[in-house]
Amino acid sequence: MTAERFYASAISPKLSGSIAILLCTYNGARFLPQQLASYEAQDFADWRLFVSDDGSQDRTPALLDEFQKKHGVARVSIRQGPRKGFVANFLSLICDPAIEADYYALSDQDDVWSPGKLSRARQFLMNAADSEPAVYCSRTNLIDERGTNIGLSTYYKKMPHFRNALAQSLAGGNTMVLNERMRRLLMQAGPDVKVASHDWWIYLTITAVGGTILYDSVPTVSYRMHGRNVIGSNESAVAKMLRARMLWQGRYKSWAEMNVAALERIETLMTDENRKTFDLFRRARKQSLVPRVRGLVRSGIYRQSRLGDLGFLAAAVLGRV
Repeated sequence: MTAERFYASAISPKLSGSIAILLCTYNGARFLPQQLASYEAQDFADWRLFVSDDGSQDRTPALLDEFQKKHGVARVSIRQGPRKGFVANFLSLICDPAIEADYYALSDQDDVWSPGKLSRARQFLMNAADSEPAVYCSRTNLIDERGTNIGLSTYYKKMPHFRNALAQSLAGGNTMVLNERMRRLLMQAGPDVKVASHDWWIYLTITAVGGTILYDSVPTVSYRMHGRNVIGSNESAVAKMLRARMLWQGRYKSWAEMNVAALERIETLMTDENRKTFDLFRRARKQSLVPRVRGLVRSGIYRQSRLGDLGFLAAAVLGRV
């Protein structure tokens, strides 16, 4: 994967095709109206909304019903989610063959999209060949509960790669737009796959098969930071401390177990290089201290910061990966 295919800057002037917005909700009434309004403000009109509500007890269902009445059932489809958590909820939408579009935009319930989000994502994705999996993602504006801007998400300098994906998630799922080939790849793995997060799973799969990641340095989403999602951001000091603590407590180890089992479903689709990396990683994790560290070093796994690399190495020494 070349730098140009990740840090994409040149965009195609063409614009065609449809987009399915895949929105998962759960007790999101407080911020949902602003997100729904940002769909209506898009400068790309050929979208349909598919919502999976995971058992909300607040006004979320009523707000969704109002939005459906406003735009019609042909444009807004509402269903009940599997009630097994946000990962299963998103995968239930992504892997539903009844949902058909050219592109699939994932959406959280409490963000706000910029008016050009969908059109910009479409333009970037049209640079990728239809025959290969592709994922668009972007930086985000960080906002607080009142909607005030508080900063920008990190601009990662290291290239995305399967060796990075094995160690950490990179792009936010709330910015991702998938092409049909990528959606089919996730469908092949199945909606029942057990993973720590859907966006990490997408990063793992797209890099494992050597697909295209199109990263937009221009923010297209205002990502709302509040008490229920602070760990989901890589930006805050609190989030970084919590993630470090989870690594030392062995949480990453349990996540890695899930990721390994999930990746085995698509192992035959990996590139030769990535299959070798995956095998080294899988075997090294089960070995004693010296061969474990040696194997993980040989696999070339890395995180996006030097401090992250040191923390990962220390965790490997202690058997927490």
